[in-house]
Amino acid sequence: MNREMLMLVEAISREKNVERDVVLGAVEAALAQATKKLYQGEVDIRVAVDRDTGNYETFRRWHVVPNEAGLQLPEQEILLFEAQEQIPDIEVDEYIEEPVESVPIGRIGAMAAKQVILQKIRDAEREMLLNDFMARGEKIFVGTVKRMDKGDIICEAGRVEGRLRRSEMIPKENLRNGDRVRAMIMEVDLTLRGAPIILSRSAPEFMIELFRQEVPEIEQGLLEIKSCARDAGSRAKIAVISHDKRVDPIGTCVGVRGTRVNAVTNELAGERVDIVLWSEDPAQFVIGALAPANVQSIVVDEEKHAMDVVVDEENLAIAIGRGGQNVRLASDLTGWKINIMDAAESAQKQAEETTGIRQLFMEKLDVDQEIADILIEEGFTSLEEVAYVPIQEMLEIESFDEDTINELRSRAKDALLTMEIAREESVEEVSQDLRDLPGLTPELISKLVEAGIHTRDDLADLATDELTDITGQTAEDATALIMKAREHWFAAGQA
Repeated sequence: MNREMLMLVEAISREKNVERDVVLGAVEAALAQATKKLYQGEVDIRVAVDRDTGNYETFRRWHVVPNEAGLQLPEQEILLFEAQEQIPDIEVDEYIEEPVESVPIGRIGAMAAKQVILQKIRDAEREMLLNDFMARGEKIFVGTVKRMDKGDIICEAGRVEGRLRRSEMIPKENLRNGDRVRAMIMEVDLTLRGAPIILSRSAPEFMIELFRQEVPEIEQGLLEIKSCARDAGSRAKIAVISHDKRVDPIGTCVGVRGTRVNAVTNELAGERVDIVLWSEDPAQFVIGALAPANVQSIVVDEEKHAMDVVVDEENLAIAIGRGGQNVRLASDLTGWKINIMDAAESAQKQAEETTGIRQLFMEKLDVDQEIADILIEEGFTSLEEVAYVPIQEMLEIESFDEDTINELRSRAKDALLTMEIAREESVEEVSQDLRDLPGLTPELISKLVEAGIHTRDDLADLATDELTDITGQTAEDATALIMKAREHWFAAGQA
């Protein structure tokens, strides 16, 4: 019988073009599955088939787990100290095995064994086809619509299938069986049945790859797409830079009579593309990203990673775009938070900021409005600048003599020290679990206290925009901090 089994394995291996060891592994899995049915609990069984003779042995095994972890699966696990009583040098994550009686091949349910073996072989074939496909290094999946699966579209390229989820399709795009589809390969998930390749037609990466295929200069390294932002099916912006002064980056991407950009647009259901010149200067980059709106002025706030962009009334609607689309895409493209305002709003905001700085100087430096206004006119916006700007720069202020400057610097340093002491005292008001939260600095804690946030739950209750308003963080950093604060909720829920 064992020899007959080996002959059958050889035949299946040749017929299915699958490695012999894979088929033998399927036989081992079928034998193990049959053996498990002889036990009451969910035991762990391993079968080892001799590759030469076909003889096989069966073992029941226990997974060694740390003592403090406890037994989650008593039928399959053993604590470390118990395992060491049998094998002194055994370690966590190793196995203890005990030989048990093997199930005769003749007693295995023929259908059950056949199903297990065939499934293993199908899995092996699928993995082999997938590996061959991924070895080509293709980034775009080109196939046809095969069927619908719970709102997702299953696409087929040869014998390999990809899954295009509803959320990754272009809105209002109607794909039917047999339609040709191109999509970006985002990831490969072997745990998914049937279609392990996850596809996207709405991801920015898809547009970048389409341009790479249409514009040879990108592949040659003469041009580079630095970033891309999309409102899939409607509008998109890409930022390009030329590494060769002889090559016009925008004109090259557009192509003769728009042929290159039109090819991308046609593939993406008419999605309009704005091609922007990338710049190392963030302000210049933002100005280009907001096109076709004309910008009057920009105020950059490095700390909050935001810009106040001033446009005239005629360009206000253009800069914002329908439903805020233009400014949203420009913000995604540049990575900066962009606040669009007209001249009147800008003047009002500057007046409010000036008033705030004036009050700060008058209160903390104990000076009158005239001196505070002189400091503001000279470009001072904080106590740190007054205290630590090189004294030679301050001596250039005609309205102040050296004694006045020294006194102002001394008062500024005293005020900063007093504020730091107050900040440290406020930190003590915060709960220990909030202070222990990774990524939370004393400066952030001080800002949270000022906003009435004293516990980890207080922080966890905040929305991202609320936290960014309090701390001035980016939305990404704020979201990460909130999720970190909520971790104990999820842990408690699982428990």
